[in-house]
Amino acid sequence: MTRVNVKTMTVNELVERFVAIALDQDKALFNDEIAKFNKLYGQMDAVRNELKSRPGDQRSALLPLYTHPNIQVRLKGALTTMEVAPEAAREVLQKIADSRRYPQAADALAAIWRLDGKPLVRN
Repeated sequence: MTRVNVKTMTVNELVERFVAIALDQDKALFNDEIAKFNKLYGQMDAVRNELKSRPGDQRSALLPLYTHPNIQVRLKGALTTMEVAPEAAREVLQKIADSRRYPQAADALAAIWRLDGKPLVRN
């Protein structure tokens, strides 16, 4: 596999890469490929960090992903843009949580609870 240098990619290429990684994560989740998912998480983190480091914080380029047909893409887009578009991201997270499509719905609900300062576990 060829190593990708996110530093040389345009914002549009980073968004395309983000979508491709999220789609691969979706497949890995449903094929129970945890090691692959973890590797993809690292790749997505590199894209996320690169977008954030660009002038003006280019994570806002991910906002169109809120309407992507794939739930994993929508989830990761919302989670990544919570700092730049908190209300819109929260709406997407709520729709995902309400969909009851797991495991993404659980991740969305956990993010909402964190935003609300609610504990994730009861004692």
